[in-house]
Amino acid sequence: MKIEQFLVGEMANFTYVIVDEKNNDSIIVDPSWNLEIIFEYLKKNSLNNRYILNTHSHFDHIFGNEQVKSTTGAKVIQHKSSPLEKDIEVDDGEVIEFGDSKIKIIHTPGHSKDSICLIIDDKVMLTGDTVFIGSCGRLDLPGGNPHEMFNSIYGKLVNLDGNLTILPGHHYGSSKTSTLKKEFESNFVFKFKNQDDFLKSMSS
Repeated sequence: MKIEQFLVGEMANFTYVIVDEKNNDSIIVDPSWNLEIIFEYLKKNSLNNRYILNTHSHFDHIFGNEQVKSTTGAKVIQHKSSPLEKDIEVDDGEVIEFGDSKIKIIHTPGHSKDSICLIIDDKVMLTGDTVFIGSCGRLDLPGGNPHEMFNSIYGKLVNLDGNLTILPGHHYGSSKTSTLKKEFESNFVFKFKNQDDFLKSMSS
């Protein structure tokens, strides 16, 4: 399994291509801008793109869905609470088997109701807009909820393996990747002692 990271558009989005090298299949995660780059990568590597996987339903992560779907025939996978059209619904704790790899779904509402993180082979986590390098996703956009974000971070993410490589939904930090352990140590969103302090900080 290989994961390719593409920095696209004027909002510093990341689109990812998950590649099953054994079968030459792929999954595009969060298609948005610069799709010609993604299509060229698929063509160059003779990849059959099977799925589109959206980490959440905000426009800058999904507006490439229709073009990718019409071009590659891919099926759209989203969390079951997503209001958008989807072919396959997933829920917290479900596992997508892709070639010899497993992609575990972690439902992490807070930035949006349908936000999910994707843990691939217990080695890599695509965090969407839940956690960035050094920060977390905004809570003042449609579907944002600071209480839910606290529960996602302190009820789920802090319990995960610190060795997980972090691949975020935007390039808003000092690097394009990190590890969960590094974020535990340096990201302010993991530093709060209780929910009240978290909520006060996020609302200020």
